[in-house]
Amino acid sequence: MKIACIGGGPAGLYFALLMKKQNPSHEITVIERHRPYDTFGWGVVFSDQTLGKLVAADEDTAGAILQSFNHWDDIDVHFKGRTVTSGGHGFCGIGRKRLLNILQARCEELKVRLVFETDVTDDQAVASRYGADLVIACDGLNSRVRTRYAATYQPEIDTRHCRFVWLGTNKKFDAFTFAFEQTEHGWFQAHCYQYDGDTSTFIVETPEEVWRKAGLDDMSQEEGVAFCEKLFANYLDGHALLSNASHLRGSAMWIKFPRIVCREWVHWNSIAGRRVPVVLMGDAAHTAHFSIGSGTKLALEDAIELARCFGQHGTDGSPAGIDQVLAAYQEARAIEVLKIQSAARNSMEWFENVERYTAMEAEQFAYSMLSRSQRLSHENLRLRDADYVRRFEDWIARRAFAQAGLPVPDVAASIPPMLTPWRMRGTVLKNRIVVSPMAQYSAQDGVAGDFHLVHLGSRALGGAGLVFAEMTCVSADARITPGCPGLYAPEHTAAWKRVVDFVHANSDARIAIQLGHAGAKGSTRRAWDGTDLPLEEGNWPLVSASKQQYLEGVSQVAREATREDLERIRLDFVRTTGEAAKAGFDWLELHCAHGYFLSSFISPLTNRRGDEYGGSLENRCRYPLEVFSAIRAAWPDDKPISVRLSAHDWVEGGLTPDDAVRVARLFKQAGADMIDVSSGQVSKQEKPVYGRMFQTPFADRIRNEAGIPTIAVGAIFEADHVNSIIASGRADLCAIARPHLADPAWTLHETAKLGYTALAWPKQYHAGKLQLERNLERERQVAAASAGLTPQQVAARLLEG
Repeated sequence: MKIACIGGGPAGLYFALLMKKQNPSHEITVIERHRPYDTFGWGVVFSDQTLGKLVAADEDTAGAILQSFNHWDDIDVHFKGRTVTSGGHGFCGIGRKRLLNILQARCEELKVRLVFETDVTDDQAVASRYGADLVIACDGLNSRVRTRYAATYQPEIDTRHCRFVWLGTNKKFDAFTFAFEQTEHGWFQAHCYQYDGDTSTFIVETPEEVWRKAGLDDMSQEEGVAFCEKLFANYLDGHALLSNASHLRGSAMWIKFPRIVCREWVHWNSIAGRRVPVVLMGDAAHTAHFSIGSGTKLALEDAIELARCFGQHGTDGSPAGIDQVLAAYQEARAIEVLKIQSAARNSMEWFENVERYTAMEAEQFAYSMLSRSQRLSHENLRLRDADYVRRFEDWIARRAFAQAGLPVPDVAASIPPMLTPWRMRGTVLKNRIVVSPMAQYSAQDGVAGDFHLVHLGSRALGGAGLVFAEMTCVSADARITPGCPGLYAPEHTAAWKRVVDFVHANSDARIAIQLGHAGAKGSTRRAWDGTDLPLEEGNWPLVSASKQQYLEGVSQVAREATREDLERIRLDFVRTTGEAAKAGFDWLELHCAHGYFLSSFISPLTNRRGDEYGGSLENRCRYPLEVFSAIRAAWPDDKPISVRLSAHDWVEGGLTPDDAVRVARLFKQAGADMIDVSSGQVSKQEKPVYGRMFQTPFADRIRNEAGIPTIAVGAIFEADHVNSIIASGRADLCAIARPHLADPAWTLHETAKLGYTALAWPKQYHAGKLQLERNLERERQVAAASAGLTPQQVAARLLEG
């Protein structure tokens, strides 16, 4: 084959040498616009895992690279005058120039033709000149080739929110160092790592708004470097910061990261009657934020995979043979790149929002930073540095037991975060695991029967701290299906009391009820008879914030709720709340998510009202807040109320995560104790982005921006997920849904997988919990006896016992 690589960065050079090594008869040309052995940039970082792939691909190149690497295991996080260190991470740094020199030398050794100082403006001319059967477009971030064939590649380019600058220093860092400094304008962070015997990379990053407030947009390059030197002087030990971007003027050295995703990676041209593919590789195809150091890694792995595909499938150089290879290449790499880009996006967004986490203490701030990508989990950290995790678990446990008002066990360091207690008002949960409310469609005329006793009772016995009953409806016409339970008749209260009494008598779990009204999603068949389809007969009329049809052309049309409807439904919620208290539930949740009645007011997709309940976000939240205030007044003061929200409609023009933070603040002001953070199910036009813990970032934002505890839910299915979420402060509780359907004892089984037993501390824990319950009962007695008394009279009576 004849191959032309446009761009002499790591992707083009590595692919060229791998293909030449695979078949020396290939004619391969790499065309680079810069001079020989000339490059820009400082150092690049690889993990030990990436190095292993390089060794497998070409030992000679890997050997030369390994001899030039600076290796370290530790990460240091500097925050608020504290330093938190964790080890076992296994990173290597090498100068970008040194890396390219090694790849260039290996290409020359294998007889790859290197053409320098040639700026390619026409890829078709290159293909014609070299008679190429294959063109590799590895022309970088600002790829001309990608731009030319944008209709084929369909790139999505998202320019991000932070400004950053690549600098260097002769200060040698012993660990991969992250330093966070607060200024009067906001927070700055530095990413620092040594990559050779004399030099370290020093990246400074800050949000655009902070950058402008600091005046960096008006500073010269020299002034900007001096600003960073002064800000991070404590870490430089007198060493200067260096810039190698002398070709840039003023503040142009500060750039914004473009996140690039291409739907297709291959374009076919007709060159002199031949079909010639143009294949994207490296930054031309995709980018990954520098905070996980994966741009060069992705480029090299692209090269490895495409060379592997050619080796595995073979080709005679014909378009048909190449087509098969390229299809296999894109299929394999697209998945791997998506994984890395997803992790890089999480990491990038963490650094864009550092201020969100600055209320944390250094221990949790550092853990949050380490686990920011959701790729590095709690157990993975334990494998890397067991002592660090043990110390951190001890720190988490001591605070959790103190927050719950319980004595700290002697073995606190052995308690996983998910098994630490949590207190909300007068309710204490033994751990952070919640059985999520899940519709079971098994009630008869709204009555919870034997099925619910077994279903909820078995999960209470299975180890969870809090068990939610499914959405329980406030009236017969508030039900989703005829099989949904209610709490609007005396027999409903009695049935629920039977379930609650069983849970209390036979387990130390707490049990919660979620109250809701189906709105436009009501009067439908049970799920197994057709999800969201209207009843074949016996439909009841539907109401919503505005007139709507959930399934276009299929569902019953819900009318817009009148003032009389709103008052009636508010009173239904209040009456049902009183019945929930009679039944003995420990916790109440108001369902304001998933397109149901209260949710239909909050989302702009379903609320088109022209009165005070429509329009602005505050107006759209007015009625749900009125309902919340009414049930809060009817619910015992020592018992908590959470609110379930859809934090993202996943539809253009719908509710966004930014909006969700504002909604959470409004409920917090109204007295909500916690936000149960879900998303979607408001519109059938939704396009959610699924993945492990995919809704946890929404819970994270609401918790750490609105300042209210949260429950995370959605694709959380391992103890490792829960431990990571709780330990990092992304949520306070984790609701597990489908795994609990498959395994009522999910909590016990996941705990056993961790090798954890509570044998060393249950007696101490239960004694403390009993004392706490006595204290809470005394608080209730004091409150009752204090009615109408002055503080002096209350004090006197307390002294009298």
